[in-house]
Amino acid sequence: MADRRAQLVTRVRGMLSEALGATRHRLAVADAELAAARDRLARVQHAAAAVPEKVGAQRDRRLAEIDARHTARIAELARRAVDAARREAPGAASADWAQWTATPAGRGETPGAVRVGTVRIPGAEPVPALVPLLDAGHVHLSGDGADGGAAVVPALLLRSLGRADPGAVRLFGYDPEHLGGGLAGFAPLGTAGLLTFVGPGGLGRLLDDLVEQIRRINETVLAGEYRSLRELAAATGRRPEPWRVAVLLGGDELSRHERGQLDRVVRTGAACGVHLVVRGVPVPDDPTVTRVVVGPDGARVGGPPGLPVTLDPPPPATLVTETCRQVAARVNAGPPPAPFTDLLPPPEQMWREDSSTGLTAPIGEGPHGRPVLLNLGDYPPHALIGGPSGTGKTNLIFAWIGALASRYSPAELEFYLLDFKEGVSFARFAQGRRDPSWLPHMRLVGINVNTDREFGLALLRFLAEELRRRADAAKKHEVTKLAELRAVDPTGHWPRIVAVVDEFQALLAGRDVVAREAADLLEDLARRGRSQGIHLVLASQDVRGIEALWGRPALVAQFTLRIALPKALRILAERNDAAQSLPRHHAVVNAESGLVEGNEVARIPSASDWDAWSELQHRLWRMRPADAKPARLFDGDAIPRLADAPDFRALTPPEGDGVPRSPVALLGEIIDVQARSAALRLPRAPGRNLAVLGTRVDEACAVLDAAARSLARQHRPGTARYSIACLDPDADPAARELYADLADDAAWYDDETVPELMAETAAALDRPGTPATPHYLLLYAVDAAAGRLAARVGGRTGLEHLRRILHDGPERRTHVLAWWRGVARMRVDLGGPAARTDQIGAWVALDVQGGELGSSLYPGSGGPDWYPRPWRGLFFDRAAHRTGQVIIPYGPSA
Repeated sequence: MADRRAQLVTRVRGMLSEALGATRHRLAVADAELAAARDRLARVQHAAAAVPEKVGAQRDRRLAEIDARHTARIAELARRAVDAARREAPGAASADWAQWTATPAGRGETPGAVRVGTVRIPGAEPVPALVPLLDAGHVHLSGDGADGGAAVVPALLLRSLGRADPGAVRLFGYDPEHLGGGLAGFAPLGTAGLLTFVGPGGLGRLLDDLVEQIRRINETVLAGEYRSLRELAAATGRRPEPWRVAVLLGGDELSRHERGQLDRVVRTGAACGVHLVVRGVPVPDDPTVTRVVVGPDGARVGGPPGLPVTLDPPPPATLVTETCRQVAARVNAGPPPAPFTDLLPPPEQMWREDSSTGLTAPIGEGPHGRPVLLNLGDYPPHALIGGPSGTGKTNLIFAWIGALASRYSPAELEFYLLDFKEGVSFARFAQGRRDPSWLPHMRLVGINVNTDREFGLALLRFLAEELRRRADAAKKHEVTKLAELRAVDPTGHWPRIVAVVDEFQALLAGRDVVAREAADLLEDLARRGRSQGIHLVLASQDVRGIEALWGRPALVAQFTLRIALPKALRILAERNDAAQSLPRHHAVVNAESGLVEGNEVARIPSASDWDAWSELQHRLWRMRPADAKPARLFDGDAIPRLADAPDFRALTPPEGDGVPRSPVALLGEIIDVQARSAALRLPRAPGRNLAVLGTRVDEACAVLDAAARSLARQHRPGTARYSIACLDPDADPAARELYADLADDAAWYDDETVPELMAETAAALDRPGTPATPHYLLLYAVDAAAGRLAARVGGRTGLEHLRRILHDGPERRTHVLAWWRGVARMRVDLGGPAARTDQIGAWVALDVQGGELGSSLYPGSGGPDWYPRPWRGLFFDRAAHRTGQVIIPYGPSA
């Protein structure tokens, strides 16, 4: 930087040829040209005295041309010097005070020199006179112009503050004569710890501290890898240390020790961002020192004789104070997050890492500017993240996912995400309606599942099955770890899996079968998953989420990687309170089960807003393999459509005019990892009927509607009959729409004609042979017709006909799919409380408590462990299930 400054000053002196402060050599050349021109002019004038008047006129024109060219040359050089000065000192570094505002330099960009005045060139624009300071050197003021010297110091400091991020410049003031009065305008910086006044007698301590800072930076920050902080910032885009500017404004004669320390700061300070602005204290000569000699009529900058400069007036006091207040307010609000790009490798290095032995990625910047790394592998195998609401838990998860996804390809890494809190922040990783991109590594995204703990359990079951599959493959190849399995089976698909469960405590809440099975699966996955490359990341903002684990010490012990956000509790070890004093956008990373000696503090980048994430996701999406498929998105607040269900699209009629041997009625979407449909098979077997139980009209109609439409998709027109009886006015619109869509194959019945339907259908069962055409009875609120069905038709009541149809119909291709508005009402229709329910082989319970279903409908005693909630049902098929399946009914008229 010293060479750059010298060249800058030299260029200004050389008629400002290419840059600000053109070289003294160029100035000499220009002066020589001017002297030669004047010499030629003198010779012409001397000769002109002896020639006629015509020759004198030619002489005058030639002289005018020479003067014009010379003036234009000077103006052009001045213009180029001004342009160079603006490039060297942009924005706040050189703007006039009337238009001045802070303009911090970009990341990795040097602040540049700062303006102290102007160089006046006759007939040309004034050229800014620049003095290098930050990342460049020191400034020494001397001379008799006390007022001018007093103007230079606040100009240097204010312009330097304006070219740095808030908090990146720290000032130290030593002013024994005026006791800090020379820096009074900068006092608001003290409220943010950015200005420290040193009293009389404190110069030695100040210099000792500066020398110690230089030693520490050389030893721990630069560490032999970089020659200066400026070089480090240019290479990494990050500056881990602030600039430290000590303003020394006179005082007593320095002691021998103080003189030695001052010499050390002068020689070594600039490389470590430690700078001096000195007046009244002698400073040794050094290439890093710029001397400003102030006189009554201006100043000279640089070595003797120096560049003549007209000093700028001091900055307005209100501008200094207001700027310092704004800087202090920004710093007191807490440090901003680091840029998300800090976590990402260069584009050409994306997807170059191998996950055989583990996953490694940075999560943020440490105190010395070096990245803090997170590892998942054999040790540590799993992670626990905690922090109160608003401390950046979701942002941290996003940052970690981005750092991993940019380094490992989808063949090396897969993600499964589950968010139990209400929100859709994870939805961006899946394909959306407005944005077709998705993260290629993502296999599952579950959002708004705060009331669907069954989905979390389904994810754990899926991971347990994947663990079993990998363990079987490892056993087959006689290996034990994922790295070994990948080595002996290079053609297999064995990526590492990272499953993230946010607000996981919801999964373990309660004392029901879901919580018990989830805890058991979590413990098994945490204990055995490490060897097969399955890693769990559990996050919680509530201390209760962490406490839910303490009863299982074997489970907690597996989560050796702990990440604590500000004010997090119970994440780190009991006596480790490092998280309590964390600033915003920071986290304690600890890979030693929370013990104090494992603490690392990381500054977390901003990754949660869409603008920060979008560019990376689109880049990775464009890099996706040709056979990549979007992630499965499960939204607990969304109602699935039958037309979108893969199982529905796969249904087709048999060849020719035949009928399917075992038709399938789709009832809703199962809450599980795959987008599977709850399917009821209707073969010719006893009990192949369906009961929908509950009072919620829309949901009951939706179940019957999906069942009928999926059955109709398997039958060609004319090969099946659909009898639709609607006995509830609220269900009439849905039933009518289904009737219209089934066209000529459907018949309509109401409460007056439903007894005839029962009688005719029961009579058909007595005919010899097996009917070639299946018959499906879709009964909406059948219990509402109890009065009508009590009448006798053909010697029996309608209810007796219904019971016979339920009992004998399935074997004759006649199936009942009926909705009862309560379990008790269904039992009455079936013959009373003691009646057998075997003829109801499957049911879907809506707003029915588990205890109401009882042992006659559900195996065991007391009924299923089921709690109703909107647009959810419990599906149980005696022929296929041991326990019920929670389903989401497909939307009506889907």
